[in-house]
Amino acid sequence: MMSMNWNYPTTIWFGDKRINEIQKACESLNIHKPLIVTDPGILKTNIIEKINTSLTDKANIFSDVQSNPTGKNVELGVSYFNSNTHDGVIAVGGGSGMDVGKGIAFMAGQDRPLWDFEDIGDYWTRANSEAIKPIIAVPTTAGTGSETGRAGVYTNEETKEKKIIFHPKMLPSIVILDPELTVPLPKSLTAFTGMDALAHCLESYCSNFFHPFSQGIALEGMFIVKNNLIKAYHDGSNLDARGSMLAASSMGSIAFQKGLGAIHSLSHPVGAIYNTHHGLTNAVFMPYVLKRNKKVIEEKIISLSRYLNLDDQTFEGFMSWILYLREELSIPHTLKELIEDDSKFEEMSKMAKDDPSTGGNPIPLEINDFYNLYKDSYSGIL
Repeated sequence: MMSMNWNYPTTIWFGDKRINEIQKACESLNIHKPLIVTDPGILKTNIIEKINTSLTDKANIFSDVQSNPTGKNVELGVSYFNSNTHDGVIAVGGGSGMDVGKGIAFMAGQDRPLWDFEDIGDYWTRANSEAIKPIIAVPTTAGTGSETGRAGVYTNEETKEKKIIFHPKMLPSIVILDPELTVPLPKSLTAFTGMDALAHCLESYCSNFFHPFSQGIALEGMFIVKNNLIKAYHDGSNLDARGSMLAASSMGSIAFQKGLGAIHSLSHPVGAIYNTHHGLTNAVFMPYVLKRNKKVIEEKIISLSRYLNLDDQTFEGFMSWILYLREELSIPHTLKELIEDDSKFEEMSKMAKDDPSTGGNPIPLEINDFYNLYKDSYSGIL
């Protein structure tokens, strides 16, 4: 696979063994004492060792990161960062590790609580932009796209709500996309994260907001997923497929500047309350939301089906492909297979209605609509 340097939406170094250039990345950002932020799973691999071997001086590591990261994870990381006088972050991992790393770099110089910077209106202007530390992102999964995003998602442990924290300078300054780092990813996480990338592209594509740049990126991102996710799932050593999925993941994050929708609105409360994997939860909700939005998105989906060169280029044909893809990747068909009962549907429906992603859904949804979507996905009614 060839090596490439891209500069949209940030500096991206793509190709095999590009992780060996991590010291060069630090020097270009004037980072002298980086903190590596990652999750406990990555520590069991040789990825951090590869990074530290390539650095002039071995870096400290912060790994108190949950699979659905919390405000507490960021708070502890900020304390560690400041007490050890670090001057930049190397965020390594999937969405969890990268989001916590971005959160630490963002909050290290702030004097307000994390939740004051929720992605509402111009809350981001409350931050001291000059105090935000530089970030290098090194994704080890291909799905969340956090490496090209200007926000992080964190659970408020007191309210059990997932909150999106946004600031333009949370966008990493350098991203290293090295397909070899995703080879150890197990089949299940390859599937979950790949479906997350698809969900980002699909919801962006279906959103009514006007953003033609994101629209085109979303379309091509889904084409890449169609042609590579199953390959990467069945043969994790296929570097071409792994590299393509890394690209699609970053594209999904760029695309959803146009908006997300009810897939994410439904998924965020489930993840916050039951600690389910975000990509897996998105994959479960995907066909139910497509069906709910059909009357508005059908023409778009027909056009998408043509671009993907599906055998059946109708809305129903696209739904059949989504169901086939989920089955091929061993994705559960119902919410019942992820959570213990339906006792929290009313609570989750209110949370889904208030989720920032709801505004991007192509049709307006009320609390009762979300309740019915939870019920249908729990019972498997399409």
